[in-house]
Amino acid sequence: MLDIKFIRKNPELVRKAIKNRGYSDDVLDEFLKVDRERLSLIREVEDLKHELNKKSKEIGKLKSEGKDSSKLLNESKILSDKIDLLDKKLKDKEMELMDLVLRIPNIPHESVPVGLDDSANVEIRKWGKPRIFDFEPLPHWELGNILDILDQEKSSRLSGSRFSLYKGLGASLERALINFMLDLHIKEHGYTEIFPPFLVRSDIMLGTGQLPKFGDDMYKIEGEDLWLIPTAEVPLTNLHKGEILPEDELPKYYTAYTACFRKEAGAAGKDTRGLIRVHQFNKVEMVKIVKPEDSYEELEKLVLEAEEVLKRLELPYRVVLLSTGDMSGFSASKTYDIEVWMPSYNRYVEVSSCSNCTDFQARRMNTRFRRKESEKLEFVHTLNGSGVAIGRTTAAILENYQDADGSVRIPQALVPYMGVERIERPLDSL
Repeated sequence: MLDIKFIRKNPELVRKAIKNRGYSDDVLDEFLKVDRERLSLIREVEDLKHELNKKSKEIGKLKSEGKDSSKLLNESKILSDKIDLLDKKLKDKEMELMDLVLRIPNIPHESVPVGLDDSANVEIRKWGKPRIFDFEPLPHWELGNILDILDQEKSSRLSGSRFSLYKGLGASLERALINFMLDLHIKEHGYTEIFPPFLVRSDIMLGTGQLPKFGDDMYKIEGEDLWLIPTAEVPLTNLHKGEILPEDELPKYYTAYTACFRKEAGAAGKDTRGLIRVHQFNKVEMVKIVKPEDSYEELEKLVLEAEEVLKRLELPYRVVLLSTGDMSGFSASKTYDIEVWMPSYNRYVEVSSCSNCTDFQARRMNTRFRRKESEKLEFVHTLNGSGVAIGRTTAAILENYQDADGSVRIPQALVPYMGVERIERPLDSL
């Protein structure tokens, strides 16, 4: 969340940021109104307490002189009751203000292009060249069916639409990608592996910004204060919730494989075939907890670390700087998307999103560090990035590495994990 004092002092800057991100600024108007009411209550309570203190001293003086203090005692009781009532109102007002500040998004960095959708995004670089086929390539969902490694019919029977079931070498490919990505980030990029719970409490979802605004997009366990995680960013970023870290322990790098669960309520009819937009998918996530002065440099490194996955898999991709309105992450101040080439779509498709959230999440989680020399407490900066989405990478491999006979070659980087170099088309499907 943003600092309440910062919002109060810079309302028009915050308003501009909210509008640039495509949100309504009604929440800011309501925040400013409630904040004024809260400050007015604080002043009123302080004045009454000052008056009560004066009467208490007068009562003490009268008692010491053996004089009647009943009138002042009665007046003090009336003042005390009024203060109690106003304190309750103040507590309610503070809760109302906190709910509102939690609904105000982070302010985009000055380098982020201004625009309300992806038309304002800026392509930063490309790597690799899309393959030119001398045959009509098949989409991954058809290849998965032909190779008998994906079974959409059975997954629908088990769970309904937009779930996936991998079989045989399809399941092996998914697992190989998970292990390959984890090994790369742990052994070469210096991350510590975590295997977190896939269910977290509401305060953990609030810490990273999924709540309260995006609750309708998440899956909640009925009758319990538990949510299925939409990304491993949620538990990883919250690992130090409420803690004060020594400066020399920063930066901290964490990586994790988890399943991810999203309703994708606003995506009906879009990319719903195959593995691109599903309710449950696998992902390897990277999270960094760093000092404020290092966070934007760490963001550039984070993007390069995610890119390295696709380079080693020899998959063509591009890096895009998202505009203010296309940054889906409520908490992000700057986001790069990495998009892999998908022949069936004849375009690039997002496979990783890397964001710097500055101190926005840290304020919600109350995660701070202590400067070594000054002993000053400051909020950390948090970053997160997909390293990368597994299902979409599986889809990209199937489509980019397919041959005319319907078989699929395995990228060399994955052969040691798979134990095979190809997924052959079954004879009975020829």
